[in-house]
Amino acid sequence: MSSTYTSSAVEQTSVALDTERIRRDFPILSRTMRGKPFVYLDNSATSLKPQSVIDTEVSYYTEMSSNIHRGVYEFSERASMLYDEARERAARFIHAPQDSHVIFTRGTTEAINTVAYGWGLKHLGPGDEVVVSEIEHHANFVPWQTICERTGATLKFIPADPANGRLRLDSLETLITAKTRLVAITAMSNVTGFMPPLDRILSRAKEVGAVTLVDGAQLVSHQPVDVAALGADFLAFSGHKMLGPTGVGVLWGRAEVLEDMDPFLLGGDMIVKVRKERTTFKDLPERFEAGTPNIAGVIGFAAAIDYLESVGMEAIHRHEQKLLAHAMERAAEFDDLTVYGPADVSVRGGVFSFNLGDVHPHDTGAILDQEGIAVRTGFHCAQPLMQVFGVPGTTRASFYLYNTVAEVDRLFEGIERVRNVFG
Repeated sequence: MSSTYTSSAVEQTSVALDTERIRRDFPILSRTMRGKPFVYLDNSATSLKPQSVIDTEVSYYTEMSSNIHRGVYEFSERASMLYDEARERAARFIHAPQDSHVIFTRGTTEAINTVAYGWGLKHLGPGDEVVVSEIEHHANFVPWQTICERTGATLKFIPADPANGRLRLDSLETLITAKTRLVAITAMSNVTGFMPPLDRILSRAKEVGAVTLVDGAQLVSHQPVDVAALGADFLAFSGHKMLGPTGVGVLWGRAEVLEDMDPFLLGGDMIVKVRKERTTFKDLPERFEAGTPNIAGVIGFAAAIDYLESVGMEAIHRHEQKLLAHAMERAAEFDDLTVYGPADVSVRGGVFSFNLGDVHPHDTGAILDQEGIAVRTGFHCAQPLMQVFGVPGTTRASFYLYNTVAEVDRLFEGIERVRNVFG
């Protein structure tokens, strides 16, 4: 929780995005909600979609609408080409050296479960340990909890500081030991935007020979990511949080760990040969992509990557830090506003979680809704972190490339109305 902040990183990099031009690309931003101009501040849940992504997805259905990697006719071949090109673009976006290490999933949740069931069930057993943190989204918490219950492994937790939501790393060497087989850590908290020092955590995991997984759902959509520099064995992220369609995600992994996994889903298009006695699976990446995928979504995801690259991920990150810094400045005007997360915005993404006095987050969200402002309320699929903070939930505003300083001010006008209603 914080009342003051530091913004040196924002001041040093103050290149502004042309948000007016960007906003014209998103048709929903021209709508009203509850009769008020629409302010969308729920980007940690999902992002809005530019017209180019919408058009690309529609064009699949209107111009080819065929399954992939099976048909020998023109439309199927065209759909297959676009699907395969999307994999290449996804690999390029995270600087992966080989696109065959990019596995398409339905989202971050399925990507993590693919590792949990494909790697965890195969390699974990009694006496082994899995380490996660108290700031994880349930998608990077519950799968490991379940796999540990099934295998007899022990689940351990890097604790969070209730004062600021940072991870307490003073006991890292005693948490990550020779017994640790896997460390699964978020790159950015979806509640506070806090970005843990991954280099230190992953380095310690490497020292003991543990496999590492990074939940990049909040990070990959907001700033540049290079998997080689990251140094993790697995990276999972979602397309819908980065301007793409829902139902599309990516699991990237190093070849050695992917090849040492069992398939999570079994069925069509991941098979080489089926006999009564034995089935042979395809090589990467098809081995982990059973059944008909979300073809339209994957092709639309490629268009989203193109859009983000045209704007620039570093510019997007700087813009969000600028919005966050302004939100922190405005928050200091309210002596009854509790803000969750570190005071230093340079270690945070554009996520602003708060509570106003004793007002329940759902009541805050309902009043903001009447003002045309969309935020998220509740525990944000992070109940262990809410227990650390000692609250049932928070109100969360989260920013993206199309948000403006004026919209942040609209948020605080809405918070003032909440205060007036419950004051």
